[in-house]
Amino acid sequence: MELTPYRVVACNLAKSSENKMHDDTVARQYGFIGGLVPGVDVFAYMSHVPAKVWGRLFLERGWMEGHFLKPVYDGETVEVTAREADGGLAIELRSRGELCGTATAKLPRAAPTVRLDDFAAVEPVAKRLPVDGQTYRPGSWLGIVPYRQDVAERQEYLSAIHEAAPVYAAEAVLHPGTLLRTLNSALKENVILGPWIHVSSALQHLTTAFAGDELTVRAKVADNYERKGHRFVELDGVVVANGSRAVARCRHVAIYQPREAAVA
Repeated sequence: MELTPYRVVACNLAKSSENKMHDDTVARQYGFIGGLVPGVDVFAYMSHVPAKVWGRLFLERGWMEGHFLKPVYDGETVEVTAREADGGLAIELRSRGELCGTATAKLPRAAPTVRLDDFAAVEPVAKRLPVDGQTYRPGSWLGIVPYRQDVAERQEYLSAIHEAAPVYAAEAVLHPGTLLRTLNSALKENVILGPWIHVSSALQHLTTAFAGDELTVRAKVADNYERKGHRFVELDGVVVANGSRAVARCRHVAIYQPREAAVA
């Protein structure tokens, strides 16, 4: 069964970010036509569908894996379509007539059990060093400065991504895009990066997170490798609320050293 398409105008919320892949001039040096809309927000657009279909249950125990295939640019209208498949949802995001992102979402009967003791809690590095060949050593752990999104900031983010799924109006639950941002923080708060690209994420909700919760992340570098001239890093982490409650587990993949003149 096909579900009603969801259309939204994409917005580059990271124009002033330290990651200059969101800057028009720098992004063109890598073969793109302008600054990239952040992958976390492309994921957020696709997550609208399961949040609308399953409501609060998706934010309590739902799973979604998203892949970013082609760039999404500021001001473009993107269309998110979905169909029922394999007991869940198969989701596609298109812009400019091109397939730019895909996702699979499912609603398990129960959230998996995650032991916080299996994930090391560390502080971000005292001094960030420029990215090099030793950056993101497999097996190492990354932390972030605690982050808190209050009610007003939550509403500002929902408005910025044009999110209107009813579940977010019912109570002050945090958006999946907000949870994913903590994994981005683990990458950038521990290293001085050049332009970099978010490739994919798989997010398993473990329980609902709310505005006002203090969020941290315990992220392990699961892999680090080179492919076609790009350097990739994979993180396996949990998002923790108020120091004691695991609210999500995430597999996060990024190109942390892209080759120049990449073909978009």
